Amino acid sequence: MRTTITIRDDVLKRARQLALARSCTLSDLVEESLQRTLAAPTAALPLEQAGIPTFAGRGLQPGVDLDSTASLLDLMEDR
Repeated sequence: MRTTITIRDDVLKRARQLALARSCTLSDLVEESLQRTLAAPTAALPLEQAGIPTFAGRGLQPGVDLDSTASLLDLMEDR
């Protein structure tokens, strides 16, 4: 398939030199490079630690069910 892409001049010059050194076409070099890049496993990006503020307290209070949004709302409204 024919397509058009924009490549920086310095990168294109180096790619042409490499293609010439490998005795292949620029198209072959670009396709091979894309295939290798697409086949490589993607590394998971490191997750940033969330800055969760904490406050001094007495911990989880009796009767608080963190799995029930409705009961949490009830407790918060009563206070």
